[in-house]
Amino acid sequence: MAATVVARGNVSGLENKDFEKLAIPLLDGLYNFARWLCGDPDEARDLVQETFLKSLKGFSSFREGTNFRAWMFRILRNTFLTSRTGLERRNTQQEDKEGFEESSVSQDSPEIALIRRANTELVQAAIAQLAPAFQEVILLADLEEMKYQEIAEALDIPIGTVMSRLARARKQVREHIVLTLGGRRTVGVK
Repeated sequence: MAATVVARGNVSGLENKDFEKLAIPLLDGLYNFARWLCGDPDEARDLVQETFLKSLKGFSSFREGTNFRAWMFRILRNTFLTSRTGLERRNTQQEDKEGFEESSVSQDSPEIALIRRANTELVQAAIAQLAPAFQEVILLADLEEMKYQEIAEALDIPIGTVMSRLARARKQVREHIVLTLGGRRTVGVK
């Protein structure tokens, strides 16, 4: 007598091998987002791992033809929000510079390399000072290059809210940079 194996609850029609094909390309983006949310590289790795476990376990509920990327980012965000760190969310500055060094040899002069690094650090500091709701939107839009609809799905908010938060976040980043640069220019001026 042959036993028939039925994928319990698998309404998507997709198999676990399809999960790997869809999920692995998102690993770096999920880690970057988790790193910004947590502020700690070890905690970010744990968050991504937990996200992959939850999404694999719930893959049967994923609907083929919907936005897998937004689905994964939503799981990551919800996992973070229900974690101890998410519940105690605090606005922390990124102290660890690991991973932000130049990873390739450049033909730039030392002065140009220094200016680029200073600009990157300035933008990172400006984003770090944003409220969490604004950080999420600007990171997904500008770093992960998600469309408004994807962000809305990932964060479970209306598109209009995405657009207004993004506009406000970008404005706050610009203002922070202008204030910071304005303060630097006045240093040493008599």
